[in-house]
Amino acid sequence: MTHDPEKVIIVEGLTDKKQIKRVINDQVEIICTNGTLGVERLDELLETYDLDNRDVYILVDEDNSGLKLRKQLAKELPHAEHIHVSSEYREVATTPENVLATALIGKRIEVNPLFLL
Repeated sequence: MTHDPEKVIIVEGLTDKKQIKRVINDQVEIICTNGTLGVERLDELLETYDLDNRDVYILVDEDNSGLKLRKQLAKELPHAEHIHVSSEYREVATTPENVLATALIGKRIEVNPLFLL
């Protein structure tokens, strides 16, 4: 049996996931929602990833669909912590690595020190 990381970051898409993976050194599971979630898909995520019993971070784009998803996830996962990217960059995938690293380290997620220079 494998041990799942305690930390989970929920993102919208695969490009967001790739951007975060470049920056982190921590054992973190990154889940892609591929946009807004239906009730069935959300229930599936909650159960499959045991989200009620893990440290959950929500990191979505600062656009209408991202804000809608953040609101939906906040309702279902009140214990989740929110990580925000600047509206200047709008998307997680286009946020510079150093900016993303600073946001992640602020939530106690280990990042590659090269991105903090």
